[in-house]
Amino acid sequence: MSVSCLTRRSLLWGFPALAWSAGNVRAQGAASASKPERPRVNVALGDSGALYQLPLMVAAQLQYFAAEGLDVEFHEYNGAGPVQQALTKGTCDLAAGGLENAVMLRQRGLECQSFTLLARAPLLVFGVGTRALPGFRQLAQLRGCKIGIAAQDPATHWFAKQVMSRSGLGPDDVEYVALASPLAAVVALRDGEVSAIAYGDPLISLLEARGDIRVAVDTRLLRSTQELFGGPMPGGALYATVEFLQRNPRTAQGVTNAVVKALKWLQTAGPSDIVRAVPEVGQQGDRAVFLNAFEKSREALSPDGVLSDQGAQNLLRLMDRYAPATHPARLAADTVYTNEFARRAKQRFQA
Repeated sequence: MSVSCLTRRSLLWGFPALAWSAGNVRAQGAASASKPERPRVNVALGDSGALYQLPLMVAAQLQYFAAEGLDVEFHEYNGAGPVQQALTKGTCDLAAGGLENAVMLRQRGLECQSFTLLARAPLLVFGVGTRALPGFRQLAQLRGCKIGIAAQDPATHWFAKQVMSRSGLGPDDVEYVALASPLAAVVALRDGEVSAIAYGDPLISLLEARGDIRVAVDTRLLRSTQELFGGPMPGGALYATVEFLQRNPRTAQGVTNAVVKALKWLQTAGPSDIVRAVPEVGQQGDRAVFLNAFEKSREALSPDGVLSDQGAQNLLRLMDRYAPATHPARLAADTVYTNEFARRAKQRFQA
């Protein structure tokens, strides 16, 4: 697997994006009986540090893609917008990101579908700054405060709004501040520019370890996700144009096979297994923090790549509430995803 890093961003610990890739790997006697139509596949990533992308890292490192006859190349872009553009222009064949991206691309006239679920929860955390509110007891105390959200990820804004709504705070009771990077989030918390943040790992685990935040809502946990959204809420997924999936079904199946095998491996992998499978640079500069983040997120990773219809419907309802311009109410849930490939992979690997 080779790497082309279109936007190389230094994350909080300074580890270079996509440095975890496994080098150029060719399939030697691929296990798949049917050769993929497209042995070379380009995958767009919006945030290489996101834990929902760990199955991709594992599939690369353990040569699961190569076993399917695939040479996978990852391209990193700065946020969901450029990733969508890469798919629209055909620069990349597939993309990894929130399921909402397939919905937003449909609004732009591009028929897209998710075909492998990576995480069955958003993996987002709402944390309250310990400096800003040292006596924090309940979220209602945030009335009149500023909340930091990830500038490149609209889902963090919807998540923060849902947290505030469930806490009895209206849209005018708080102010949302877009933070351009994890480092900007650290600075904003330190300088008191925001009193709380809605973000994901690796940033959250680092802030927890430093004692900079108190976790108030944690969708790395399935129970908390159910309580916040009233049911399942999908997180990261692999998605592609419907045309690509129809023209290249063996390729899509090969990718799904590798990822589902990695998902199954992650369900039982111990700390030493993770350390061996993930390059040191992929552990984001702090092994203990990385392993802690993984353990807190493990149950949220999909066990089999299959997306529930209820989860898709809940996402469309959330978007209809907080992003009505995407017209989610006009879509049937099964138009934005297919389980055709994941179910085959699940059966093959007994995931």
